[in-house]
Amino acid sequence: MKKLNITIFVFLLMLFLAACGSDEGSTSSEGDSESEKNAFSLVEDGKLTFAASGEFKPFSYMEGTKMVGYDIAVGKAIANKLELEPNPQRAKFSGIVTGVTEGRYDIAVASHTITEERLKQVNFSQPYYYSGPVIYTRPDSEIQAPEDLEGKEVSVARGTTYIEMATEYTDNIPQVDSDVVALQSLAKGHHDAVITDDVTGITAIDNGLKIENRGQLGVSEQAIAIGKDNNALLKAVNEALQEMKENGELQELSEKWVGGDITQKPETVD
Repeated sequence: MKKLNITIFVFLLMLFLAACGSDEGSTSSEGDSESEKNAFSLVEDGKLTFAASGEFKPFSYMEGTKMVGYDIAVGKAIANKLELEPNPQRAKFSGIVTGVTEGRYDIAVASHTITEERLKQVNFSQPYYYSGPVIYTRPDSEIQAPEDLEGKEVSVARGTTYIEMATEYTDNIPQVDSDVVALQSLAKGHHDAVITDDVTGITAIDNGLKIENRGQLGVSEQAIAIGKDNNALLKAVNEALQEMKENGELQELSEKWVGGDITQKPETVD
């Protein structure tokens, strides 16, 4: 009888230890996932807080009280892949990078061009789309090429890289709150030209603005801005974007919101 009791005891002990080992393995796996999320240093636990201007159709704009567009769709898709709740925040474009550096936003999905100056303040993901600055004028304008901008009044959106481009041709550079405002003002007879993104200009023309493309000034890489001290989040965002490129999801979002695939870098610029 004693031998039988000992055998039963040993058997039950082995079952208990096996169960503990199984529980520890499950806890470890879940713990690793939680540790990765905690390493992100999020503004708000469980949420990916990302900024966009809401004034840059078709990338981010307002439909009633809701902010929509390509940038917003990309931000939400990344949040879902990181198993976080998307938390888009509207902000003036000129202050978004500062908001990321000061920790008000986890990331910025706001069509920021990668520049050396911005890289001093934030890290950037791999590009999630490519575009290019274009000169827009009214149909009756004599401006036909970049050199014709010499001394002209060239309007740009405040906080954009187009300011520096415009200074190559003129000192008369009125700055406004958004690219759309600049183009609307141009169409109404103000300013001689506007430098802005080609997609923005095409969208404005499709919406009825009487403006014309008078030359592209280059190709720019647009990426997601992330705080310098948040390397874990940078890695996770890059992995999410790479997955979206490989499975075609990023292209689908581009075609839905922009009307074409802008996720591939152009080989040439006309």
